[in-house]
Amino acid sequence: MQKNQLLINYGDQARKMAKELLNEIKPERKLKSDSLIALKPNLINATKSEKGATTDPELAAGVIEYLQNKGFNNLMIIESSWVGADTDKAFEVCGYQELAQKYDVPLYNLKEDNFIKKSYQGLEIEIAEKALAADYLINLPVLKGHCQTNITCALKNLKGCISDREKRKFHRQGLHQPIAYLNKLLKQDLIIIDGIYGDLNFEEGGNPVKMNRIIAAEDPVLVDSYAAELLGYSAAEVEYIEIAAQIGVGSEDLSRAEIIELNQDQAAEIDYSSRKLKKLAAKVKAKDACSACYGSLIHALKRIEESGQLDKIAGMIKIGQGYQGKKISGIGIGSCCSGADKFVNNCPPSARDILDFLAENYNIRV
Repeated sequence: MQKNQLLINYGDQARKMAKELLNEIKPERKLKSDSLIALKPNLINATKSEKGATTDPELAAGVIEYLQNKGFNNLMIIESSWVGADTDKAFEVCGYQELAQKYDVPLYNLKEDNFIKKSYQGLEIEIAEKALAADYLINLPVLKGHCQTNITCALKNLKGCISDREKRKFHRQGLHQPIAYLNKLLKQDLIIIDGIYGDLNFEEGGNPVKMNRIIAAEDPVLVDSYAAELLGYSAAEVEYIEIAAQIGVGSEDLSRAEIIELNQDQAAEIDYSSRKLKKLAAKVKAKDACSACYGSLIHALKRIEESGQLDKIAGMIKIGQGYQGKKISGIGIGSCCSGADKFVNNCPPSARDILDFLAENYNIRV
């Protein structure tokens, strides 16, 4: 895999999808037989992945199975939940305790680890010893919104490798610079993003948007720039992405990225149960819509609602394979709706694409 590549696999069968991606990437080429390989999921709290906050254990299972089948058995799972949360409880509820027993992979609660002080440009950060000891760090973040930083994904997920004292300090320092600097001090070798369920705008979960994809990359800045667009933001609207690019953690230039899609998402019944998501979905008329496309639309509508301009959208926005090849009045989303009076192309379009399109057509300023 090359640094400028992003690999995407659509669907909701995380174990199978992870192995398919790894078969394309072939990480074994960069590993020794005794390499210490760490898997770092996002287990911010003790909630199931379907709530939109935590990494699906099936994703980790796919990674473990692939590596063990290739003869790599020096594996560990490392995590520290957010301040005030019980990491051991998260391991249990999120399915990682069972996972560890099944595959004989040790779990390490980094809240109980030793911490080593590392410094970059005068900023000292306490990093868990086990995270630093890994020869190969596989980051398994969740693609989701965040109430303070707009998004959280690969770069921010490394916060689980620092002490609780350091986490509190990060918040006092405004999050963005310390997150970027942490990624200069702790290198992630491979990123596989759980983009199947991710919360609309809060990292603790509760309003999960089904995006039906996993994304692999080696460059955390590049993949976070891509993730930002999927959720309706530019990289410039996520300050830590900009800082990380400036200090050489990676590149935010998506124009030079090679985006490889292994497949396309399949249409499925989508039923959003939360009140917040139902309000946004009320603007949509879907027929056999794919979660990947529908999820992008929901994130775009969320940004418009935040600006107080949701009422400007008149009529129903059309989306889904049920409109393919048909003449449609009004606005359509995605290539399936190319028969609409106006439509945003791509399959699936990002929330940023949709947001820009809706802003232009409804005279919305975001």
